[in-house]
Amino acid sequence: MSKSNIEERLFKVENVACFDPKEGKKSFFYETDKTAGALWCLEPGQTVFNHSHTTSDDLWICIQGKGTFYPGYGEEIPITKGDLIISRPGEQHGMKNTGEERFIFVGVAGPHPMDLIVHE
Repeated sequence: MSKSNIEERLFKVENVACFDPKEGKKSFFYETDKTAGALWCLEPGQTVFNHSHTTSDDLWICIQGKGTFYPGYGEEIPITKGDLIISRPGEQHGMKNTGEERFIFVGVAGPHPMDLIVHE
């Protein structure tokens, strides 16, 4: 395998992670015509708004910290490092960092491109 090929496939969390003191930050680390991968970085108290996609699955992989997952109106599920969450087309999903440290989770979604439906 050539060095340039592995550089396009190997990502280090510390090189992708980007925090914003005002709002949760989403950093894409790859996009293809089929899927996209992003790193979500939330400071304590920050959220990812509740939303859904009509044709795409959205897999979230919690890798640091703890928070609350919102699968729908009024529903809350505590989550922590090591938890995996799948939201299929049409299923609502949102997140909040409810811990005292930074919260990071990886999002992998497809098919790509995907639409975005915001739920309040």
